[in-house]
Amino acid sequence: MIYPYDNATQTRWGRGEFKIQLVLPNNPRPMGFCDGTPEDVAELLLLAEAEGAEHVTIHKKCLKSGREIWTLGGPG
Repeated sequence: MIYPYDNATQTRWGRGEFKIQLVLPNNPRPMGFCDGTPEDVAELLLLAEAEGAEHVTIHKKCLKSGREIWTLGGPG
């Protein structure tokens, strides 16, 4: 499940309750958070398709804490 960004979800991220932070290029604020399940990936792809994106890539950055930051973008 994708949890949209708000103060409560940002606090939960800070406490380590989410495994993945979802960000968009050139946006200083996360778009949301998730646990990184295959269902989360499918939901992200559906959201991108609904926004009109034809090709979506997910660039994954692993943090020392074991959590990840996923940057959603187009091809390349």
